Amino acid sequence: MPPVYVIGHKNPDTDAICSAIAYADLLRRTSLSEAEPAACGTANLRTKYALKISGVPHPKLIMDVRPTTSEICQTNVMATREDEPFMEVYRRMQQHRLKAIPVLSKDRKVVGMLSLMQLMHLLIPDENDLGEQRILNSTLSQIRSVLGGSFQHEVEVHRKEQIVMFIGAMSKDGFNDRIRNYPTERLMVLVGDRPTIQREALNIGVRVIVITGGFTMKDDLLDIAKAKGVAVLSSPLDTAMTALLARTAKPVSQAMNTDFITFRQHDLLHTLREKVQEAGQDLFPVVDDDDRIYGVFAKSDMINPQPAQLILVDHNEYGQAVQGCAEAHILEVIDHHRIGGGLVSREPIRFHNDTVGSTCTMIARMFRQQAIMPEPGIALCMASGIISDTLFLKSPTTTDVDRNLLAWLRHYLPVDLDAYAREFFAEGSTLTISSTEDILASDRKTYEENDWTISISQAEELGMERFWERKQDLLKALDDYVNSSQDDFACLMITDITTQSSYLLTAGNAAIIAAIDYPNLERNLFDLPGVVSRKKQLLPQLIYILNRVHH
Repeated sequence: MPPVYVIGHKNPDTDAICSAIAYADLLRRTSLSEAEPAACGTANLRTKYALKISGVPHPKLIMDVRPTTSEICQTNVMATREDEPFMEVYRRMQQHRLKAIPVLSKDRKVVGMLSLMQLMHLLIPDENDLGEQRILNSTLSQIRSVLGGSFQHEVEVHRKEQIVMFIGAMSKDGFNDRIRNYPTERLMVLVGDRPTIQREALNIGVRVIVITGGFTMKDDLLDIAKAKGVAVLSSPLDTAMTALLARTAKPVSQAMNTDFITFRQHDLLHTLREKVQEAGQDLFPVVDDDDRIYGVFAKSDMINPQPAQLILVDHNEYGQAVQGCAEAHILEVIDHHRIGGGLVSREPIRFHNDTVGSTCTMIARMFRQQAIMPEPGIALCMASGIISDTLFLKSPTTTDVDRNLLAWLRHYLPVDLDAYAREFFAEGSTLTISSTEDILASDRKTYEENDWTISISQAEELGMERFWERKQDLLKALDDYVNSSQDDFACLMITDITTQSSYLLTAGNAAIIAAIDYPNLERNLFDLPGVVSRKKQLLPQLIYILNRVHH
């Protein structure tokens, strides 16, 4: 069964990642074994700390859920090597009913494609290439294998060479006249129980004599063969069948098509549909980052690719969701933010939305309601999400539900919660160690309102010393972001956890900035005393402005 990804928003915060981890764990323990946590971005420093102390691995990183070649291809690939003989490959293709097969080098890189039609060309050449039927680029050991025969005398039987096949079904004089037209040292003479022809072939020193019909070479002639260095092979088949099957010792490299199309493991299907439909091949190899075979797919595999199955946590807007979310099958949404952003489902889904301070609060409530005791690491993950989003129950978004659920989680934690919370907030100042671009991106959310598109980033600090040192760089980075994105307005909310207040840096549309009704400290910088919540305090004010200001 394909996985069902439980995934938070872009630029995930602690609540987004920890709620995905916890809910996937609950689902696996109750109703959905395919549930797998995922993240649309890497964890910030505090989240990494939470995962480290919890002993829980970072969820799978997924930045795009649109169907790719890796999701439609067969990874159990039936392939062939370029030096394999016709008969082995033909039997394999017949056994598995394959119309085409990739040809691989020794290091499993695709060097060609082989179809049954191309394979049959080794036996039935064009009328202008009849002379090529005699030439076998093979080894004597491979010829023995396809004939099912045995050697009476071996001479370098594993050496790959260009062998010329000649059938000695004629008189001695006719044989001597015709054989002069061929390179003696490369000749493979097929002859039945005809000692005269065998002796003539030995006298001129051919490469190998194949005795057909199940006969063997007489001892006196075999002594000559050994003295002359002529290999002797006995075939159980008559001359006609021996000649036919000997041709199947040719390597498939002689028939493979080297003009073929391959795709990468993570190529998006919508970008290659036209190329696939116009291609003249039936089977398409998919290669990994090292150009080695990963899988194969046929044109029919692209008709109805299985969409990704998602459960969204800590968001419900397309603008904040993983790339390709609109094309995915959304099974459920669990969130504590406003409802918006045009989310549409193909069929009725479970939609949980509540006015609590954290999505992890909602997940913890599900654990408690189902009487399932969380493992210590999962309990600490949920506690971390609540602590982060409610500023350890000090944010105005905090509810009694958050307080009650965090108190319930304390019973299952592997650490002292109060000491852990202090260490959590002290872990890694974003303003100290991150680039300006990373500061803006690490916890950015995008909103659409009244035809405006805005983004709000937030960073939480213990004190504002580093903010003043980096203010100008942050303002420039905000300007650069607005100029390079489609957002009309962008801002960065720097929250001081110790004083429960924030500063707001802004960039973008001048009318929006002018309408902001917070104390203006200087150009594009506002003081937000008592404001710590993006969701409950800042966003409603900005939405009010967006509905008053016209483009």
